[in-house]
Amino acid sequence: MGPQGLGITFVTLPLVIRVAAGGQWCYDSQDPKCGPSHWKELKATCGGSKQSPVNINRRRLQRDSGLGDIVFEGYDQAPPGKWKLVNNGHTVMLSLEGEPASEHIAISGGGLPGRYRALQLHFHWGSPAANGSEHTLDGHQLPMELHIVHINAKYRTLGEAKGHPSGLAVLGCFFQVSEAPNPNYNTIVSGLRNISHAGQSVDLASTFRLSTLLPRASRLSRYYRYQGSLTTPDCSEAVVWTVFEEPVDIGWAQLWAFMNTVYFPASGAVPQKMTNNYRPPQPLHSRKVFASRDATSSRGCPCHLLSPLLLLALLSPLSPSP
Repeated sequence: MGPQGLGITFVTLPLVIRVAAGGQWCYDSQDPKCGPSHWKELKATCGGSKQSPVNINRRRLQRDSGLGDIVFEGYDQAPPGKWKLVNNGHTVMLSLEGEPASEHIAISGGGLPGRYRALQLHFHWGSPAANGSEHTLDGHQLPMELHIVHINAKYRTLGEAKGHPSGLAVLGCFFQVSEAPNPNYNTIVSGLRNISHAGQSVDLASTFRLSTLLPRASRLSRYYRYQGSLTTPDCSEAVVWTVFEEPVDIGWAQLWAFMNTVYFPASGAVPQKMTNNYRPPQPLHSRKVFASRDATSSRGCPCHLLSPLLLLALLSPLSPSP
């Protein structure tokens, strides 16, 4: 979460670090020598004690009755202006800034320590043979994860916000694969073909209601909350995390489009498809993960999960051509 589009400044330390061409850090699917296990060598913060993502162990959740309904401002309106979809080399990111209306897309309540304005949203996914969510649920990884990044309204810049534990608030949504496509994601998926290569961007044909990307409205009060970090360097420990319990449906063809349309920065003769762009779960240490007032106290393996190999076996005959 929080890729280059967040304006992060990287500091190269005086030691030998092998990095992939086109960037100072990468994912293992691009080059294990500069993947997540090496990020702390590039930026010490990435080795901190409050890192994200984490495994959400539902047997060890602590109920917090103060975590009630989140207030969504502007999520139910398609704002005027344009939204830009970007391949920043690490993920597909939709910038929500730049228009006056963006000031009015915000979240508050639900135990959040303030009002937070929306900055951008982006995705983490796997490959045809592996799931790719960042957070895991009872040790199980889901196919894909959405992050909507917000900045505390009392801070003017991202740099200022990253200096405070409650400077940022991120909404996380899991995805589960469905037979039918999710029409609410058509605008984003259609834009992918215009941003195949790192650094490319395209203005979407239209804006839309952000609420359509989220779980059903009746389930938005069911979530998990913990204190963590950005999930990409510089891994600033400034994030109040909200991870929704209910996954969002996405069609197999739509998921396939993410895995087969966009590419990492070129580091050789053959471009590499952007796959498995996730950071593995980090140690929880002394932190607690809290369950909202309405979250269910389910246990064990969630029924909506399919193993990647089973998923591949079931759906490969339906797979679009690369």
